[in-house]
Amino acid sequence: MAGCGAGLCCCCCPRCCGERESRTPEELVRPLPLPRGSLDYDRCINDPYLEVLESMDNKKARKYEAVKWVMVFAIGVCTGLVGLFVDFFVRLFTQLKFRVVQSSVEECTEKGCLALSLLELLGFNLTFVFLASLLVLIQPVAAGSGIPEIKCYLNGVKVPGVVRLRTVVCKAMGVLFSVAGGITEGGEMKGKALLSVQFQSISLRKIQFNFPYFRSDRDKRDFVSAGAAAGVAAAFGAPIGGTLFSLEEGSSFWNQGLTWKVLFCSMAATFTLNFFRSGIQFGSWGSFQLPGLLNFGEFKCSESDKKCHLWTAVDLGFFILMGFIGGLLGATFNCLNKRLAKYRMRNVHPKPKLVRVLESLLVSLTTTVVVFVASMVLGECRQMSSTSHSGNDTLSVQGMSEDVNSSIKTFFCPNETYNDMATLFFNPQESAILQLFHQDGTFSPVTLSLFFLLYFLLSCWTYGISVPSGLFVPSLLCGAAFGRLVANLLKSYIGLDHIYSGTFALIGAAAFLGGVVRMTISLTVILIESTNEITYGLPIMITLMVAKWTGDFFNKGIYDIHVNLRGVPLLEWETEVEMDKLRASDIMEPNLTYVYPHTRIQSLVSILRTTVHHAFPVVTENRGNEREFMKGNQLISNNIKFKKSSILTRAGEQRKRSQSMKSYPSSELRNMCDEHITTEEPPEKEDLLQQMLERRYTPYPNLYPDQSPSEEWTMEERFRPLTFHGLILRSQLVTLLVRGVCYSESQSSASQPRLSHAEMSEDYPRYPDIHDLDLTLLNPRMIVDVTPYMNPSPFAVSPNTHVSQVFNLFRTMGLRHLPVVNAVGEIVGIITRHNLTHEFLQARLRQHYQTI
Repeated sequence: MAGCGAGLCCCCCPRCCGERESRTPEELVRPLPLPRGSLDYDRCINDPYLEVLESMDNKKARKYEAVKWVMVFAIGVCTGLVGLFVDFFVRLFTQLKFRVVQSSVEECTEKGCLALSLLELLGFNLTFVFLASLLVLIQPVAAGSGIPEIKCYLNGVKVPGVVRLRTVVCKAMGVLFSVAGGITEGGEMKGKALLSVQFQSISLRKIQFNFPYFRSDRDKRDFVSAGAAAGVAAAFGAPIGGTLFSLEEGSSFWNQGLTWKVLFCSMAATFTLNFFRSGIQFGSWGSFQLPGLLNFGEFKCSESDKKCHLWTAVDLGFFILMGFIGGLLGATFNCLNKRLAKYRMRNVHPKPKLVRVLESLLVSLTTTVVVFVASMVLGECRQMSSTSHSGNDTLSVQGMSEDVNSSIKTFFCPNETYNDMATLFFNPQESAILQLFHQDGTFSPVTLSLFFLLYFLLSCWTYGISVPSGLFVPSLLCGAAFGRLVANLLKSYIGLDHIYSGTFALIGAAAFLGGVVRMTISLTVILIESTNEITYGLPIMITLMVAKWTGDFFNKGIYDIHVNLRGVPLLEWETEVEMDKLRASDIMEPNLTYVYPHTRIQSLVSILRTTVHHAFPVVTENRGNEREFMKGNQLISNNIKFKKSSILTRAGEQRKRSQSMKSYPSSELRNMCDEHITTEEPPEKEDLLQQMLERRYTPYPNLYPDQSPSEEWTMEERFRPLTFHGLILRSQLVTLLVRGVCYSESQSSASQPRLSHAEMSEDYPRYPDIHDLDLTLLNPRMIVDVTPYMNPSPFAVSPNTHVSQVFNLFRTMGLRHLPVVNAVGEIVGIITRHNLTHEFLQARLRQHYQTI
């Protein structure tokens, strides 16, 4: 059927750890209805929009651009402020929890009442996680990291509620409670909670906020790109990395002007957060000392250790090996999480929402018990020393930063000793990462191995529950433990004394994170900006490339897996080479639902109520006895007249230009115009296009435009040639019906009321639904002239166009529908997002091989 994104395919995930696709090719080809459509990124160049262009001058254009820059700056500032708010309360709640629990543990260690300490910790964590789960019940799209949803939105898929003000509030508050609840989810979500701060509220008519600008998906897309970059920039203090993240992982459509705006927004978010955090924590307003929520600290060797180097050329071999192992670990993580997500979709999500809350509480309960028991049973009590040692068994307290030193935990250990496992588990994730990056000799290989295994499993289980949860920081923490373990083994068993443990911890973090999310360019720059060490650029880049290549051999990145599991028809960057064996005619949908330039209200209501398509081709039929048929019905006459008036001929175009050239002073031009004008046109018998069509097709039944197809029709009658004139959206048709834009059969179409562009977009983005329309207010015999409001010049392709060209045009231009028009202007099919998904193309390619 024609139309658009409402009929989408339920795309499955790629093979994961040997798992094969279970659906048949027929099931892959058949679109499954999902509660999401596509976004209108392509401009609709209709008459109301042309009126806006005619009234536009350079002054208005500069004002429009200035307002856009102001909006981008406001998004950046708001991202920084909300990140500041979340970070402040996360620190407040976390410090309160750990202060109470630490006091109880120290007291109960002597009295033997550690069970009471565990109950106190459970009380804090379960309360916070319960509140986070309740917020997700209010707005379900607030669950998770938000990256898959934003990625879908920027790719052109409409995810309901992803950029709503309520989503922002629930996401920010949910992150606050989930991080304070101690579950193994990302602290970077304190910044990424703002991925959906895109000023969607400018279209909220409920608060009577009349904002005349940016009332289209195309404009909003740019703000979403800027907000995604600002969230990452605020989290890591990496404005350039945030810009590249929005380009690499999010946006499907990019241009030079958007690059500057996104970078400006990222800078605004970073420095807003830096300004306020520096002033609040250090009392030095105007100084910028805390660039991001997650700070990796300064990497440098001790001045007393002359053999130490941050990294050497010899270490590159170890980094490549770590990248390979990180890719394997990331692929394993993604495989396990995919299977767990499928289990949730089958057994948890269909049940009442309370079950999701109980699952979150179960994860929190298990995590808390594992953390407490592991710190009490598996942790080692290691001696603290005030002097510097080069071995692995002691810790130098002097000369360390105050933050790192204050995060050492002495739980369950006697005086002058510390618990290495508790130091990792009973600290915020950012502090644990700093411990692994900058402490020398703090952790034993056994502790690092057990911590990595436990955190790996808990993170895999946690990602996907009904709380706002990220993966960046848990992956960094797991990878840092892995890298620190490699450094300890190389020092202890191979004797490489020149190794700097912090570098290996950083490379391990990059390897594991790259193996999970499969990001390269943006992640390299984010880690360089977070460490403020440009010399790490080469090893990080090589490690991430190896990790990505290794992981891609087994499955996709974690975000792409979750996107596919949700059945979202996400378009990749490009198609495979073998897909060029297919053409547009092989993948298009020939069964069209269309409207005529002049259509009765009865027909429009019937079409809108019985289909879910988001756009309809505007066509006229090719008839053999048009002149005689025009006398029988005014409605048919209007449609045929419109078709004839829309046919452009070379002679007619030259005649029109000659009329305009008469105003030129040149006598030669006037003479030439006169020559063309004096040539009388022969009396019109039948236009050439109609003659050509009659030679190709037999005459068709004289049917009214609002007559429904009959089951007795032949294939030629059902799929008769249709001259293509344009596309009109469902939202536009409903708006015309709601506002009573129509005329009676006894009147001329010129008597139909005209709507301006502002009136057409007044209800954006919540256009009225056809099922909410009061049919008693409509006269079914009235006629609607849709030609002023349709897009007469949409992108179109020939049936012989190769699939790679179709795919690049559709994705690059952000299209929602792509008509397939033959050489004589007849629409033969339509291509939507569903027809370009990987699974659909694979199924069509298999059918192509079978027909050879």
